Amino acid sequence: MPTDDRRTPLPTSRRGGHVAEAGLLVVILLLGTALTLASDPVTVGGRTANNFLRLDNLVPNVATTMSWMAIMALGATLVIVSAGIDISVGSVFGLSALATAAALQHLPPDASGLVSVPLAAVVAVGTGLLCGLVNGALVVGLRMHPFIVTLGTLSIFRGIGLVAVESKTLPTLGRELPASFTEGFVGLRWEVAGTFVQPVPMLLMLGMVALAWVYLTRTVGGREIYAVGGNEEAARFAGLRVGRVKLRVYALAGAAAGVAGMISAGFYQSANTATGQGYELTVIAAAVVGGASLTGGRGTALGAMLGALVIKLIENGIDILREVDLGLFTLTVSKEYQKIIVGLAIVVAVAVDRLSEHLRARRALRG
Repeated sequence: MPTDDRRTPLPTSRRGGHVAEAGLLVVILLLGTALTLASDPVTVGGRTANNFLRLDNLVPNVATTMSWMAIMALGATLVIVSAGIDISVGSVFGLSALATAAALQHLPPDASGLVSVPLAAVVAVGTGLLCGLVNGALVVGLRMHPFIVTLGTLSIFRGIGLVAVESKTLPTLGRELPASFTEGFVGLRWEVAGTFVQPVPMLLMLGMVALAWVYLTRTVGGREIYAVGGNEEAARFAGLRVGRVKLRVYALAGAAAGVAGMISAGFYQSANTATGQGYELTVIAAAVVGGASLTGGRGTALGAMLGALVIKLIENGIDILREVDLGLFTLTVSKEYQKIIVGLAIVVAVAVDRLSEHLRARRALRG
């Protein structure tokens, strides 16, 4: 009897993923070398060290602060792999941080971590998941372009935070977040090599990267995302429920932004209505620089993390460099250059992606 294989998942399409990741590692190495050579020595604790290549710069200013950016980039990568786009991620991040702070400020300051941490996780992830489901439902149900949908929800989610929080900052005056969540969990400090590090955001990031890697490479759901992004019509004819796949990726992206918002609220011990404003460009840049193709069908979890690291290294380099001697003239570096460089990174990454697609198409024609 013939078998019906219409629902057989299409092969995973992770073309060039390992090559892109290897290329990113080379870029990170070169960027780190350039920043080390360009940085002036500074005196810290009675000893001289390179202003960039020192533990108390790389850990708190790069690795820790990139953690929530990388988690959001994971969600953005899932959406981009499915040939979608989500520019509401900064607003979802901010709303989740506000919801976390709003829930935790009603607990006593000495509340147990067994209460504060699960409550924060449920509220933050639930808020992000709900926002993601709204995005997915509008994209799938109304067949609207995801750029238009998420452009609208970017403003809606930000507006909800502005309307709901009259004080603009949480916790409100006279309240504080439980120490078991801030100092005892997200902001937990370890002393390493004479400096303090806060490992929890980095550990949560690595855990999320591992989960995303397993999901994309070892599960049917992950293969379906690549199939839909690679060729939506072919995936539909193969029996995949394209609408459900799209709804799932937007929900996961929202949940990832919720986790990131929770970490941010705990790390800074507060949240305000401007939290996450403007993060959309940086998150999408991290995903695209990490190898996610805006045409869909390509992108990896490790690439998203490495892309976030590249963006964070650029930001950190701008922070620590004041002047760059280019031989013929000296370039004064300021924070205003950050958006220019991030925008250029997106343009270059997309141009390289289009060129590689063109070269692959030519090789296929020759074959």
